[in-house]
Amino acid sequence: MSLIITDECINCDVCEPECPNEAIYLGPEIYEIDPSKCTECVGHFDEPQCVQVCPVACIPVHPDFIEDKETLWRKFRRLQGQGGEAQ
Repeated sequence: MSLIITDECINCDVCEPECPNEAIYLGPEIYEIDPSKCTECVGHFDEPQCVQVCPVACIPVHPDFIEDKETLWRKFRRLQGQGGEAQ
C-alpha cells in the first residue's frame, strides 16, 4: 500500500525528513507522497514514520495503491538496488 497525504495537511514539515525512501515532497499546495517510492516503511521500520509524526492524522492508505506486504518488500528491495520488481 502506498499512503496519501490529504488536504487536511498543514504543511508542518515533519513528515518529509522522516521518510526513509524520500517518497514525500512538497507539492503545489501540500506535501505529497510518490506511490512508486512509498513502502509504508517496510524494510526500515515497523510502522510508517510519517503517520507516527503527523500532528493532524492526515496520512491514510491510498485507495488507488493497495499493495500486500510482499509487494512492499519487493518495492523496498528495488529501491535499495537489491533487485525485485515492484508492481
